[in-house]
Amino acid sequence: MTATNPGTEFHTTACILCSINCGIQVQLDGRHLTRIRGDKNHPASKGYTCEKPARLDHYQNSRDRLQSPMRRRPDGSYEEIDWDTAIREVAERLAEVRDTHGGEKIFFYGGGGQGNHLGGIYASATVKALGSRYRSNALAQEKTGEFWVDGQLYGNTSCHTAPDFEHAQVSVFVGKNPWQSHGFPRARIVLKEIARDPARKLIVIDPRRTETADLADIHLQVRPGTDAFCLSAILKVLEEESLMDREFMRAHTTHTEGLEAALALIDVADYCARAGVEEAKLREAARTIGRAESVSVLEDLGVQQAPHSTLNSYLEKLIYLVTGNFGKPGGMNLHTAMGKLIGSTKEDHRSPVKGHKIISGLIPCNAVPDEILTDHADRFRAMVVESANPAHSIADSQRMRQALEALDFVVVVDVAMTETARCADYVLPAASQYEKWECTFFTLEFPHNVFHVRKPLLEPLPGTLPEAEIHSRLVRALGALPEDAVTQLRGAADRGRTEFAIAFAQLVSNRPELQAVLPVLLYETLGKTLEDGAQATAALWGAAQMCANAYPEAVRRAGFSGEGPALGDALFDAMLERRSGFVFSVDDYAATWTRLETEDGSIRLTVPDLMEEWAGIADEQPALRDDAFPFVLAAGERRTSSANTIYRDPAWRRKDALGALRMNPEDAARLGIASGGRVRVTTKRASAEAVVEVTDTLQPGHASLPNGLGLDYPDADGVRTVHGVAPNELTASEDCDWIAGTPWHKHVRARIEALGGAS
Repeated sequence: MTATNPGTEFHTTACILCSINCGIQVQLDGRHLTRIRGDKNHPASKGYTCEKPARLDHYQNSRDRLQSPMRRRPDGSYEEIDWDTAIREVAERLAEVRDTHGGEKIFFYGGGGQGNHLGGIYASATVKALGSRYRSNALAQEKTGEFWVDGQLYGNTSCHTAPDFEHAQVSVFVGKNPWQSHGFPRARIVLKEIARDPARKLIVIDPRRTETADLADIHLQVRPGTDAFCLSAILKVLEEESLMDREFMRAHTTHTEGLEAALALIDVADYCARAGVEEAKLREAARTIGRAESVSVLEDLGVQQAPHSTLNSYLEKLIYLVTGNFGKPGGMNLHTAMGKLIGSTKEDHRSPVKGHKIISGLIPCNAVPDEILTDHADRFRAMVVESANPAHSIADSQRMRQALEALDFVVVVDVAMTETARCADYVLPAASQYEKWECTFFTLEFPHNVFHVRKPLLEPLPGTLPEAEIHSRLVRALGALPEDAVTQLRGAADRGRTEFAIAFAQLVSNRPELQAVLPVLLYETLGKTLEDGAQATAALWGAAQMCANAYPEAVRRAGFSGEGPALGDALFDAMLERRSGFVFSVDDYAATWTRLETEDGSIRLTVPDLMEEWAGIADEQPALRDDAFPFVLAAGERRTSSANTIYRDPAWRRKDALGALRMNPEDAARLGIASGGRVRVTTKRASAEAVVEVTDTLQPGHASLPNGLGLDYPDADGVRTVHGVAPNELTASEDCDWIAGTPWHKHVRARIEALGGAS
């Protein structure tokens, strides 16, 4: 598996830097990833990559990778311990919290990064064995407001829509810059194709003139935080100019009365003025949408982490719904899924201490400290953190660190000694994503949906273990894996997968308590029979069976055959054999209508909980300037030189090493500063120093910092140095959406002062 000399052979795998997970091919020199190119055989990316995966060796061979379990000493330092000791002591400490306070007081955060979801399946066995009920992850930093709106419109938060940009006559991006953040396969190629085609139109709503906005036919450059006014005005124009598809609405929607009442309050000229956009240009955008044969829309963090974020998601979806761009080619459709990435929510669930809304099974990230820093009897007492860094990534990082320190026990599973790991009692070192079998459940496409299981390129770094093995050992140490069940199923697995399926179904039916540890049960039974070290993929057999059961016709259209478990087995075989991934479902557009989960199969156009907020913006005057904090800071812009924090080594950046603060030339001139100068950025929470880049892509009063910086990293002598600004040192957890709790990272009030001197 491991190359010992530089070779010419390319090994097939995937990029792990965003949710698209483009297929790549890698050449190895020992344990180094030396040459990386797109995999032309990958059915979604088809050889496409951006520039970022070329530097993946900086992840694989990061200087701060862990190679031994670490235990915290009383003085706060750490000592290396062996795996047997670590597993035993971690299990004992978690069991102590469970037995003293109840398993529901153990909170789980994470469960997989952008390419690291297989471990999260196995983590679920550990937390369920402990009786843990509450969890969160990065989706609750950005996406849960949109998921909640999906639930209101379509009947369940898991009813997630997929755009069809390759066939859309009009493509609309709201707070989204796919040139950098992607969000759909082959993003830059698709954007260029749209821009070159005179029969197609590209509309961007964004306060920045992004790379995508530069390609757009219409760029509505709204003032930061005023998206709700812009989207409302577009809806009003669609109504005024009879551009709504009334026939579609009569046939497929209900609860329209509240919508009509809300639209009656909107004055287009007034709302355009508040949003800072030309009325004529906005009307042109609305007419382009309303007259198009097909429209696809995609929103992202620009509106999901800004004022009125959940309302923004609702208004964005109304635009394509009232124009009939749902359940059709080039429109928005409900896709299949391999595995459960987006949880189901039909009822109102709340967090145990502060009563925060739980959406898709996730407590808002911002709310986690609220559930710890209290003397409430139901407060969380322990945390299991896996493949996540909440001490750096959650708003108000200082408060999150205080919360971690206040817990009775914290264990972190990760590849590096992260900021969160340094708050833990124990740190368990995981194998890297290129040292184990892996996959993601970002199966979000329509009509063709793709799944990719990745074979390891290398053996695990000595001293590390794949998460599947870590959780198998923890579940055993907790006494939650019945050996008689293991023995029975191993025997069945040895006799073949058909007999295993029968025995597995019977056993789980007769002993429902095994549901809690199913992934580990599969790992220790079916997994032992899998060739090429693929034991960790055993849990995917269950995912394949559920997918085949949920979408049998779509799976058959993708070329698979069989009935019942045999169809699921065919999917599982493809996972193990097709190294570049495979299309697991092919939909016809009518399938969207079968996936609505409302009682009558119609779309509910009015969302009662949002109507008061929507009406209320009529009396809201967006603050153009705050004397104490006159700038609006976007804390976390995606750039060519920024990525998720899986890249801890700053050497991966060939430019913008310190992550410059971007600001408008007028603001820079007023401060007497030029590109390369230094400033102090101050918010109500903290201050930080940054290098400046002057650019006319931002409006006056608007500034931005990139995501992925502010991590400390050891130099050659082991001295840890912070590179760039950690955006969440500047953000405040209380500034968030009132429904979903998503933070206003893109709308942080700030003061900027010149420090003088050049970088």
